[in-house]
Amino acid sequence: MNAVDGYCERLGPGLWAEPLNAVSNVAFLIASALLLARYWRGGPRTLPILLGVVGLCSLSFHTFATGATAALDSLSILVFVLVALVLLVRYGLRMRASLAWLAAPAFVFFAVIVDLLLALAGPRYTLGGYLPPGLALAGLAVALRSRLLLAATGVFAVSLTLRTLDEPLCGRMPIGTHWLWHCLNAVVLSLVAVDVAGRMRHASAHVPRR
Repeated sequence: MNAVDGYCERLGPGLWAEPLNAVSNVAFLIASALLLARYWRGGPRTLPILLGVVGLCSLSFHTFATGATAALDSLSILVFVLVALVLLVRYGLRMRASLAWLAAPAFVFFAVIVDLLLALAGPRYTLGGYLPPGLALAGLAVALRSRLLLAATGVFAVSLTLRTLDEPLCGRMPIGTHWLWHCLNAVVLSLVAVDVAGRMRHASAHVPRR
């Protein structure tokens, strides 16, 4: 099976053909472990766990680099995005759970439309399909007046820029920039997880007691 060669660092097949891209996924695992430790005795752990899953799936892709691991990598990110979105709508906008879950298919529809429109201008303009999550993150940061989400939006803008520059800078920077995308995205997902956790704990603390 041919390896998926989509990044500057990979020069050929092999388990460790992308050492920095592979090892940088430790950032997700460290972030996940720190958040789980923080909320171990009580608190929302769904997003911290999913954060670790993202790291493991990305690690599998940047080592085995097959179509299956690429799909697993993308799926883990999508699951994190959808769950985080639903939780932010549920506890940030204070919607009923049944309505909050509608945010997931609504986002998928929005993402498909945006990516299709960008694809008409050329594949490079789709930015790997990551522009819709960035727009959703920015929108929620403004709607919820969240400094954490605003910071996450800023870091994500930098990380997406670095991901996009991986190929153009390859000739001058053989190690590529994709590993920086991993490191910064660990920060982005952590900020989102902390914001969600704070909203969930606040909501549970204000549940009327009978």
